[in-house]
Amino acid sequence: MKLRKVAATTAGALVLTLAAAGCGSDGGDKGAGASSSPGGGAGTGAGTGAGTGGGGGGGKITVGIKFDQPGIGLKTPDGTYTGFDVDVATYVAQQLGHKPGEIVWKEAKSADRETLLQRGDVDFIAASYSITPARSEKVDFAGPYLLAHQDVLIRADDDSIKQPADLNDKKLCSVTGSTSAQNVKTRIAPNAQLQEYGGYSECLTGLENKVIDALTTDDSILAGYAAQSQFKGKFKLGGFKMSNENYGIGVQKGSELKAKINTALQKMVQDGSWEAAVQKNFGPAGYHAEPAPQIGVIVS
Repeated sequence: MKLRKVAATTAGALVLTLAAAGCGSDGGDKGAGASSSPGGGAGTGAGTGAGTGGGGGGGKITVGIKFDQPGIGLKTPDGTYTGFDVDVATYVAQQLGHKPGEIVWKEAKSADRETLLQRGDVDFIAASYSITPARSEKVDFAGPYLLAHQDVLIRADDDSIKQPADLNDKKLCSVTGSTSAQNVKTRIAPNAQLQEYGGYSECLTGLENKVIDALTTDDSILAGYAAQSQFKGKFKLGGFKMSNENYGIGVQKGSELKAKINTALQKMVQDGSWEAAVQKNFGPAGYHAEPAPQIGVIVS
């Protein structure tokens, strides 16, 4: 894997050796005014963000997350929010001076993330948001805070997909606005039949009903679905590391929140809260995450 340096406003390496992870959503984070963090207390973050709270300390702060990704960002039927991104966002918000009850959670679908930031609808976004050159032209990223890899989820009884090239002529699903399916089409299996749905849960339904043959996105997200009790034994990961996905926290272009969030992420790793969040959300599925990445260093 090749490392390339990007603009980083905080010094220090965030290296953490960790043998945890797989996806599960057994966290108990409360949302929309009742979120919880795996560690860390309230910070002092000053400054103005893109949305309502701005990291100024106190008052409401609006954070974009996924609502349909178990283990990453999930809105449960009782109105609470769970997942690794929820825990990371809660910790960061606390370091910016906002209590968990002051966090307003907003759904950030893949296709809407840049627009939400550019319009100022949210202060920051933590939503399995891979840092890419194209996205970096529109928004700024703090982090990265997690290194995932693109993989596929297939039915447990399907032995026809044993390597990435086997995706040729298969019906491949991903969500609108995601880069995953296009990566497969352009680099790995150009004859794959791409199906784009509005959300991963829709892709999963299609996979279960044999309307599609494979669902592709980051392994951390796929493991979260596979780990859910209602899908136990139905699906399996292909085990293909088809790309490196560096998850960053998106902020408005030029926002001073980038530096403050980087500082918060660095502290989260150093005080053990990052590892606790990984173990809590990914550990139950037996999925092994990469060590915590370094701030400002993209694995390409």
